[in-house]
Amino acid sequence: MIVIYQEKGVLKLNFNDLKKGDIIYYSGELIVMRDAAHKRIKEFLESNKELPLNFKDKIIFYAGPSKKPDFQVIGAVGPTTSKRMDSFLEMMYQLDISATIGKGERSDFVNSLNKKYKKVYFVSPSGTAASLSQKVLNYETIAFEDLGTESIQRLVVKNFPLYVMIDSNGK
Repeated sequence: MIVIYQEKGVLKLNFNDLKKGDIIYYSGELIVMRDAAHKRIKEFLESNKELPLNFKDKIIFYAGPSKKPDFQVIGAVGPTTSKRMDSFLEMMYQLDISATIGKGERSDFVNSLNKKYKKVYFVSPSGTAASLSQKVLNYETIAFEDLGTESIQRLVVKNFPLYVMIDSNGK
């Protein structure tokens, strides 16, 4: 088990030290994005519009939180299928994100992208969305509110379980 955390936005562990199969418990910020938000970021870049946030060192979590009950910070929040975001992955790596989180296999070229950019793909336990929501300390929409559950959101999590599926060596 490895514990990773952020302090003032700075990761305290180099993701290059992680190997396929490692289990970590992450505490810090996650940026939630899905298909529609990725598409809009691409449109912003193509139009030379200013991005709504700086993606440097951010971890992108492919998820769509459900409506929150009054007694919780967030509703169920589980990973969604990562492969749908593969066509946007190099763009996001060029924006200098640190890693992605989702579920399922990725396209074959993702291994080579991870190696080229020295990035990591984590999977989060699927089928445990209600349990994962208990790891969320703070939740807010930060961009593209008109996209609803596909808006860009920020989570602050504590001891969020992740498994290294593809390491920075492309394995």
